Amino acid sequence: MSLLRPYGDTTGDGMVQVSFTLPMAHSKVAEGAAAQLAEKMGIQPALVVHAKPMGPDFTFFVVYGPVRHLVDPSVVEVVERDYPLLTAKEVNARVKSTLRRRLVVVGACIGTDAHTVGIDAILNIKGFAGEKGLEYYRELKVVNLGAQVSVPDLVAHAIEEKADAVLVSQVVTQRDAHLLNTREMSAAFREAFPPARRPVLIVGGPRFDESMAAELGVDRVFARGTTPVDVASFLVHRLEKRAS
Repeated sequence: MSLLRPYGDTTGDGMVQVSFTLPMAHSKVAEGAAAQLAEKMGIQPALVVHAKPMGPDFTFFVVYGPVRHLVDPSVVEVVERDYPLLTAKEVNARVKSTLRRRLVVVGACIGTDAHTVGIDAILNIKGFAGEKGLEYYRELKVVNLGAQVSVPDLVAHAIEEKADAVLVSQVVTQRDAHLLNTREMSAAFREAFPPARRPVLIVGGPRFDESMAAELGVDRVFARGTTPVDVASFLVHRLEKRAS
């Protein structure tokens, strides 16, 4: 595959749009500072197309302009799905044949995170993107703990429910809170369970890097766009692998 240049108004013009906030009250000087920052990022010439005060001491900017950088798709590294996507019927059948009981899934938003949209999209029967959530699967028992669950409480519920898998959603990312919370969670499960009995640990959220699973101490990281069938299929894949 050939090298690629960003597309804006015409093919190959290299135009990009970026947004950011500067800790400055809105003024002509602030707009000039935004253009200066964008040019240091390689956008030349940089055009400030939007500037909006964010309170008395901050300004949000959108900057548009061309870059000279090229990208090489042949050297891009991503985490490819290494398991087949299954239908609900296939998931139920394989869980039943592998475990000979219902698969127990405990889900929560941990720490101070109160955003349950992500975890609800995966767990609730209403689902997401036209797919039913894990509550729809006959052979899955889903325990949704909701938001702002402490790590000790999550571990305690996992023990009480004899969880096979724990799903954690993290949307709040200020100061890498999602990474800190995930590391705390994985460490707590390693301490509470012997390796052979530890639940499958899955985290997800819009700011996660899917390649960080090993670094964070979890079995899988799911990023934005994940649907219930992705998670259900992975759970079957991982549990069958453990059972073999």
